[in-house]
Amino acid sequence: MGALSGRRRMLPSRDVDAQPMTESFPNNHREKHRRFVGKNGPRPRPARQHSLRRDIGHVAAETYLITRLAFTLLRYLGIGYRWITQLLALGCYAMLLMPGFLQVAYYYYLSGKVKRSIAYGDQPRNRLDLYLPADISEPKPVLIFVTGGAWIIGYKAWGSLLGLQLAERGIIVACIDYRNFPQGTISDMVNDTSQGISFVISNIASYGGDPNRIYLMGQSAGAHISSCALLDQATRESRKGDNVSWSISQIKAYFGLSGGYNLMDLVDHFHNRGLYRSIFLSIMEGEQSLKKFSPQMKIRDPCLKSSIPHLPPIFLFHGNADYSIPSVASERFADALKKAGARAEMILYEGKTHTDLFLQDPLRGGKDDLFDHIVAIVHSNDSDALSKDATAPPRRRFVPEILLKLARKISPF
Repeated sequence: MGALSGRRRMLPSRDVDAQPMTESFPNNHREKHRRFVGKNGPRPRPARQHSLRRDIGHVAAETYLITRLAFTLLRYLGIGYRWITQLLALGCYAMLLMPGFLQVAYYYYLSGKVKRSIAYGDQPRNRLDLYLPADISEPKPVLIFVTGGAWIIGYKAWGSLLGLQLAERGIIVACIDYRNFPQGTISDMVNDTSQGISFVISNIASYGGDPNRIYLMGQSAGAHISSCALLDQATRESRKGDNVSWSISQIKAYFGLSGGYNLMDLVDHFHNRGLYRSIFLSIMEGEQSLKKFSPQMKIRDPCLKSSIPHLPPIFLFHGNADYSIPSVASERFADALKKAGARAEMILYEGKTHTDLFLQDPLRGGKDDLFDHIVAIVHSNDSDALSKDATAPPRRRFVPEILLKLARKISPF
């Protein structure tokens, strides 16, 4: 991977608690067929019927969980004029993008290349999904993804579009689920994420992944949580005698998308947008913990000095039209990282909102600067993969352009 330039880049805009079923570890045991009696005597029940029943059960369990997350959000935010209008906008936004969501959901639930709800810990939300390329005859690079969701409605399936598209480029994607508020607070979220990272590093070879090519990415609240997990791990490694199950040196690069990294700067901003101060402080374990869980401030800690050279290259992506988390959050974190001696690069996208980079642009298909940037970094030392990327067909469109433009206008984010 080339050395980071250490300067900000601006890229132009381009128009164009029900527990889910778990996936078991790979094994060589053949499933026994159940038998039933027909006119010609006992015969095996078709495996397809069994698989369909399992998929329907999984869809029902996942739908129930998502519904509970939505009602949990409403219970904590309260019902008022602001949230009624926000909820209506969210409903219209989702309906406009529904053609794309349905296609991705079909892939998520029915593709044999998606390994859903693999347990990585003892908590009900300690699950992850794996998105596998069609060909895993050789070990593939792995991207660990931590989704956003305002620390309240984060869910592993939110990363299914990213998983689908990166798997098409020969990259395994592991989407980590974690406890949300009020199931847990920020410490639980960071611990769950760290445990999930450890599991992937230790077990991904069993699924065709290359444990020497692991990348970490977070989006929105997931960018905050994953960066906290990365720096928390660096702190542990700096203290002699602490037991560690994974190392920051095992992460080849970190990608932060539309994240917030200084909570003290964001409390009032979130309050004005509806994530009220009292709720936010409850999530973050009180005002006294804001500094502890602010990566921009934590990177200055002298105890991290010995670990900073071992941090992976850090790439921060943000749209300058993001009103959910202003792009200055990534700019200031990048500056703090560079002052501390870390390798960091800030990539700013002209005219992009909080959801453009993660939803509308991927659903649009075709060329996508963010997607191409991530793939180029992951494949930077693989000449064969880079050659395939250069000749890869354009990514397909999921949603008509008119619906994408309407969705962007009414998005509550």
